[in-house]
Amino acid sequence: MPVAPYLHLPPTDRALSSRTGWTRAHWEVTADRMLDALVPYATPGFAQYRLPGRSSWSGIVCDGLEGFARTFLLAAFRIAGAGGAVEPALIERYAAGLAAGTDPDSGESWPRITDCSQQMVEAASIAVALHETRPWIWDRLDAGVRERVADWLSGFVGGRTWDNNWRLFQVVSEQFLASVGAPYNRTDIESGLDRIEDWYVGDGWYTDGDGQNFDYYIGWAMHLYPLLWSRIAGPDDGGRTAVYRQRLSRFLEDYPHFFGADGAPVHHGRSLTYRFAALAPVWMGALADCTPLAPGLTRRLASGTMRHFAERGVPDERGLLTLGWYDTFLPVTQPYSGPASPYWASKGFLGLLLPADHPVWTAREVPLPIEEGDRYTALPAPGWLLHGTRHDGIVRLVNHGSDHKPPFDPDADRADGEEDPHYARFAYSTATAPESAPHAAARGIDNHLALLAPDGTPSRRSRIHRAHCAGRTASSWYAARLPGDEREYRIGTTSVLHGPWEIRVHHVDAPAGATVREGGHPVAHTLPPVGGTGPGWSMARTAEGLSSAVVALHGWDGTAGTGRAAAEVARDVESNAYGPHSAIPCLRLDRHPGGRSLQVSLVALSRDTLHPEALREAVSVRVTADEASVVLTFLDGTTVEVEAAPSGTGLRTPSARRSDRSLP
Repeated sequence: MPVAPYLHLPPTDRALSSRTGWTRAHWEVTADRMLDALVPYATPGFAQYRLPGRSSWSGIVCDGLEGFARTFLLAAFRIAGAGGAVEPALIERYAAGLAAGTDPDSGESWPRITDCSQQMVEAASIAVALHETRPWIWDRLDAGVRERVADWLSGFVGGRTWDNNWRLFQVVSEQFLASVGAPYNRTDIESGLDRIEDWYVGDGWYTDGDGQNFDYYIGWAMHLYPLLWSRIAGPDDGGRTAVYRQRLSRFLEDYPHFFGADGAPVHHGRSLTYRFAALAPVWMGALADCTPLAPGLTRRLASGTMRHFAERGVPDERGLLTLGWYDTFLPVTQPYSGPASPYWASKGFLGLLLPADHPVWTAREVPLPIEEGDRYTALPAPGWLLHGTRHDGIVRLVNHGSDHKPPFDPDADRADGEEDPHYARFAYSTATAPESAPHAAARGIDNHLALLAPDGTPSRRSRIHRAHCAGRTASSWYAARLPGDEREYRIGTTSVLHGPWEIRVHHVDAPAGATVREGGHPVAHTLPPVGGTGPGWSMARTAEGLSSAVVALHGWDGTAGTGRAAAEVARDVESNAYGPHSAIPCLRLDRHPGGRSLQVSLVALSRDTLHPEALREAVSVRVTADEASVVLTFLDGTTVEVEAAPSGTGLRTPSARRSDRSLP
């Protein structure tokens, strides 16, 4: 993709930054451009930034507050990182905004903080920004303005937040009140910090609230705010900081595996319009002196991601962040996302708080893990497998654990319940996005195995029931339901990784006559992808050579061993964050015989040329008579045995045994 000419950046430094060319100066110029671009959208007193774009459900005034608060974070990191040596107008704008926003007679005052209101989110950003810029803004405010700001933030005291990452907004805001001698409630702080202990699941991972809520919020919220709180609380931390540092360090051991060689993060989860906010935990690891990453790797990862977006038009020609991923694309947003919502991406500039002579800025870049070799990473806490391939730089995420469903909710367990394409799919990657526009998500094709009703309505992968996640295999099952049929049918899947391939072993319960359909990775581009099908295979390829294929290995014609299936390429428009034209390779088995069946397929995503006919020869499948065991044998001699329950008993916990003869 060609470089967008929207940012006028300094010359690259290939001696210091051999991989990206970016230095601290590139980060400062990018921040300055984004901050300058906001000025035309400010209200007269600079208390609100009313940016163009779709309004949120909170209304225009709250959206304007969001514009102030989230960009204040960016300004704070820029001001504090430069020791106050920035254009005076930048400091003056935000000081003026604080005065006008808390003045009920200004005509642009902020709504009061009330229980579970959007103002709580924005207040936390203001509190953090005030702490980081205290010598240049807070300490220079008139006493009356300081009193009004503290009074506005005091809406948190004794208040109720949503029981997830929002608990931490109250924690940092009241800790700031404590730091400036304003009234606060110590119980609010302690109870919020105690609550996140209930959500820690090990290996550096939290869930964002109760349930299986794993996504980038773990990094840009659950790890970030406790250590921001520590920066405000100082030594009076009750020993908590050491725990938070250790957990973040463990989290960061695996985190670089989520980023492709081109800097793209895996496209998964909600609020993706925050984009490079995904860098926040990487910077915080360095800032809190707890990172296991070499300084040159920290900057390589962060600068690679920033450059990735800059080269794709982010920020845009106006210097603004839009509601989308690259271009404006509303399906990656939520109803709470207003036009300034993307500026939570400001967290991605946290590294500017590190001094210019810090090793993160002065050490030579070192390669990402994927640039050094193929990588396999099992993450049992969220139920994910990651596999990255050096030759094409793509990282793929296989999902058997994160569904973003509320726990203990019968409606969430219903097989015909709502699903979110950013959580419900089997796989995601750094090169593709799920089909997330409502009309496309309703079709439920990409990276999903579904039963189809006669009218084409697909079953939904609602609650993900975990079974196994270790090495290069992971398993889960979901309950499928068809319209007008009150029965639930279990669909159990074991994923086996081998190089760029994912082998999916499906045990499918289905009514007689049902159609079974499986889709692979969707590929999208400004030009329509090329598609092709053949006996038991389907493939789609973009103009840039990104190819996606699904190949039938066993059971797709209803009998064992032939590996033949009906194949098709499903197309759509304006449904994918990566481009207006998208295509999905898929397989289909019509007229299921009823009861339990076994389908095995190979799913491939690569920037290499794919030959689906040859891929079938790369894996042999041997199935026991009762279909209780499947043995996969690859051409390099690797064998994997997948065990599953016999027909009629439901899916028990699968296991897999691998014999690797050639791969590390």
